[in-house]
Amino acid sequence: MEKRLKVLFLCTANSCRSQMAEGWARRLRGETIEAYSAGIEPKGPDHRAVSVMAEAGVDISAQRSKALREVLEIPFDFVVTVCTDADKRCPIFPGSAKVIHVGFDDPPQLAAQAGSEEEAMAHYRRVRDEIRRFIEGIELP
Repeated sequence: MEKRLKVLFLCTANSCRSQMAEGWARRLRGETIEAYSAGIEPKGPDHRAVSVMAEAGVDISAQRSKALREVLEIPFDFVVTVCTDADKRCPIFPGSAKVIHVGFDDPPQLAAQAGSEEEAMAHYRRVRDEIRRFIEGIELP
Protein backbone atom coordinates (compact mmCIF):
# COMPACT_ATOMS: atom_id res chain seq x y z
CA MET A 1 0.00 0.00 0.00
CA GLU A 2 1.30 3.44 -0.92
CA LYS A 3 1.79 6.11 1.71
CA ARG A 4 -1.35 8.19 2.23
CA LEU A 5 -0.96 11.92 1.82
CA LYS A 6 -1.42 13.93 5.01
CA VAL A 7 -3.91 16.73 4.24
CA LEU A 8 -5.03 19.45 6.64
CA PHE A 9 -8.28 21.32 6.00
CA LEU A 10 -7.99 24.69 7.71
CA CYS A 11 -10.61 27.32 8.45
CA THR A 12 -11.17 29.96 11.07
CA ALA A 13 -13.41 28.14 13.57
CA ASN A 14 -12.97 24.47 12.56
CA SER A 15 -16.70 24.12 13.14
CA CYS A 16 -18.25 23.65 9.71
CA ARG A 17 -16.43 23.74 6.36
CA SER A 18 -13.16 22.15 7.47
CA GLN A 19 -15.08 19.57 9.49
CA MET A 20 -17.15 18.64 6.44
CA ALA A 21 -14.03 18.47 4.26
CA GLU A 22 -12.30 16.18 6.75
CA GLY A 23 -15.37 13.94 6.87
CA TRP A 24 -15.68 13.76 3.08
CA ALA A 25 -11.95 13.09 2.64
CA ARG A 26 -12.06 10.24 5.13
CA ARG A 27 -15.15 8.77 3.48
CA LEU A 28 -14.33 9.28 -0.20
CA ARG A 29 -10.53 9.29 -0.31
CA GLY A 30 -9.50 7.42 2.83
CA GLU A 31 -7.29 5.06 0.87
CA THR A 32 -5.12 7.93 -0.41
CA ILE A 33 -5.64 10.78 2.09
CA GLU A 34 -5.03 10.90 5.83
CA ALA A 35 -7.38 13.79 6.63
CA TYR A 36 -7.15 16.33 9.44
CA SER A 37 -8.90 19.60 10.18
CA ALA A 38 -8.09 22.53 12.44
CA GLY A 39 -8.99 26.15 13.03
CA ILE A 40 -7.24 29.41 13.67
CA GLU A 41 -9.78 30.08 16.47
CA PRO A 42 -11.67 26.78 17.07
CA LYS A 43 -15.25 27.09 18.34
CA GLY A 44 -16.58 23.53 18.43
CA PRO A 45 -18.53 21.55 15.83
CA ASP A 46 -21.58 23.20 14.26
CA HIS A 47 -24.70 21.09 14.91
CA ARG A 48 -26.16 21.91 11.51
CA ALA A 49 -22.98 20.74 9.77
CA VAL A 50 -23.12 17.47 11.71
CA SER A 51 -26.78 17.10 10.73
CA VAL A 52 -26.37 17.71 6.99
CA MET A 53 -23.37 15.40 6.81
CA ALA A 54 -25.43 12.68 8.54
CA GLU A 55 -28.12 13.20 5.88
CA ALA A 56 -25.45 12.35 3.30
CA GLY A 57 -24.36 9.26 5.22
CA VAL A 58 -21.18 10.71 6.74
CA ASP A 59 -20.93 10.74 10.53
CA ILE A 60 -18.74 13.59 11.78
CA SER A 61 -20.29 13.69 15.25
CA ALA A 62 -17.14 12.27 16.88
CA GLN A 63 -14.87 14.88 15.27
CA ARG A 64 -13.83 17.79 17.46
CA SER A 65 -12.59 21.28 16.77
CA LYS A 66 -8.84 21.50 17.04
CA ALA A 67 -6.58 24.50 17.36
CA LEU A 68 -3.92 24.85 14.71
CA ARG A 69 -1.21 24.49 17.35
CA GLU A 70 -2.43 20.91 18.00
CA VAL A 71 -1.45 19.78 14.50
CA LEU A 72 1.58 21.95 13.67
CA GLU A 73 4.00 19.08 14.35
CA ILE A 74 2.36 16.80 11.75
CA PRO A 75 4.34 16.74 8.49
CA PHE A 76 1.51 17.66 6.10
CA ASP A 77 1.82 17.18 2.38
CA PHE A 78 -1.00 19.65 1.69
CA VAL A 79 -2.85 22.34 3.65
CA VAL A 80 -6.19 23.30 2.12
CA THR A 81 -7.61 26.59 3.39
CA VAL A 82 -11.39 26.57 2.97
CA CYS A 83 -12.12 30.17 3.92
CA THR A 84 -10.53 33.50 3.05
CA ASP A 85 -9.71 34.36 6.66
CA ALA A 86 -7.75 31.13 7.15
CA ASP A 87 -5.99 31.68 3.84
CA LYS A 88 -4.85 35.15 4.94
CA ARG A 89 -3.80 33.93 8.39
CA CYS A 90 -2.30 30.59 7.37
CA PRO A 91 1.11 30.16 8.97
CA ILE A 92 4.18 28.79 7.27
CA PHE A 93 4.25 25.04 7.79
CA PRO A 94 7.52 23.25 8.40
CA GLY A 95 8.69 20.90 5.70
CA SER A 96 7.27 20.83 2.22
CA ALA A 97 3.54 21.31 2.82
CA LYS A 98 1.89 22.88 -0.21
CA VAL A 99 -0.87 25.35 0.68
CA ILE A 100 -3.94 25.41 -1.56
CA HIS A 101 -6.83 27.85 -1.14
CA VAL A 102 -10.34 26.72 -2.05
CA GLY A 103 -12.87 29.15 -0.60
CA PHE A 104 -16.38 28.02 0.23
CA ASP A 105 -19.27 30.18 1.43
CA ASP A 106 -19.78 30.31 5.20
CA PRO A 107 -23.01 28.42 6.04
CA PRO A 108 -23.39 29.87 9.58
CA GLN A 109 -23.11 33.40 8.23
CA LEU A 110 -25.65 32.69 5.47
CA ALA A 111 -27.96 30.88 7.89
CA ALA A 112 -28.01 33.90 10.20
CA GLN A 113 -29.79 35.81 7.42
CA ALA A 114 -32.18 32.98 6.50
CA GLY A 115 -35.91 33.42 6.93
CA SER A 116 -36.50 29.86 8.13
CA GLU A 117 -34.68 26.80 9.42
CA GLU A 118 -35.22 25.07 6.07
CA GLU A 119 -33.63 28.00 4.24
CA ALA A 120 -30.73 27.93 6.70
CA MET A 121 -30.23 24.20 6.16
CA ALA A 122 -30.30 24.71 2.39
CA HIS A 123 -27.13 26.82 2.69
CA TYR A 124 -25.42 24.04 4.65
CA ARG A 125 -26.51 21.40 2.12
CA ARG A 126 -25.25 23.43 -0.84
CA VAL A 127 -21.83 23.99 0.71
CA ARG A 128 -21.69 20.34 1.86
CA ASP A 129 -22.25 19.24 -1.74
CA GLU A 130 -19.69 21.73 -3.11
CA ILE A 131 -17.10 20.39 -0.68
CA ARG A 132 -17.93 16.83 -1.70
CA ARG A 133 -17.39 17.68 -5.38
CA PHE A 134 -14.06 19.30 -4.51
CA ILE A 135 -12.90 16.23 -2.54
CA GLU A 136 -14.03 13.89 -5.33
CA GLY A 137 -12.11 15.88 -7.94
CA ILE A 138 -9.03 16.88 -5.97
CA GLU A 139 -5.86 16.04 -7.90
CA LEU A 140 -3.08 15.11 -5.54
CA PRO A 141 0.10 13.40 -6.72
